[in-house]
Amino acid sequence: MPRTRAIPRQSLPEVITNDLRERILSGEMAEGETIRQEALAEDYDVSRMPIREALKRLDAEGLVQLTNNRGASVTKHSLSEIGEIFDLRVLLEVDLFQRAIPQMAEADFIECDRILDEMEKSYDAYDVGRWGSLNNEYHMALYAAAGRGLSNEILQRVNVQSDRYVRMHLSVMEQREPAKKDHRELLSLARDGRVEDACALLTRHIQRTKDQLLEMVIATRKSE
Repeated sequence: MPRTRAIPRQSLPEVITNDLRERILSGEMAEGETIRQEALAEDYDVSRMPIREALKRLDAEGLVQLTNNRGASVTKHSLSEIGEIFDLRVLLEVDLFQRAIPQMAEADFIECDRILDEMEKSYDAYDVGRWGSLNNEYHMALYAAAGRGLSNEILQRVNVQSDRYVRMHLSVMEQREPAKKDHRELLSLARDGRVEDACALLTRHIQRTKDQLLEMVIATRKSE
């Protein structure tokens, strides 16, 4: 008699959290937008309880801001906060990459190649949401060999904050080709064991995104 398989089941708040997170990261729910719990409850055809739980989780991630009177809005970062997010990425990712490269095995390179192939398919399909997820997966695969669990946890939290801006950078500023080139070169330098050159490129890669994004956000907010 065949054994039954355990299928992971998501709770209702978890399902709503994941969907709301994607709506925020994709820009469907704009920064600073007021979140009305009653309207969300109608959208998802649920009571307000799972909505409140989902918003609490997103508040903990920094994507939503809850106030004492139970109001909520999509987090709108200041320019200095956006800059800080990318500065933190440089600090964390360059350190992880520097530690990872000497430890990377062929299996790590194969996994990174696989993800890059999937990323390039998402480029061609102009699937920004899929690209955003794969971009995070690729960077984490580059650093996996470092074996730095706490650093990875902190970086994942920072990446939740940066993801919507990275997607914005790709979709609005048409940065697919430079990103594709950088990602391939990072892996090539890592394969060759060129730690200093790889870390320098990673720094430029993140810094360029930061600088271009800040210019765009400044222009957008002025027009508003």
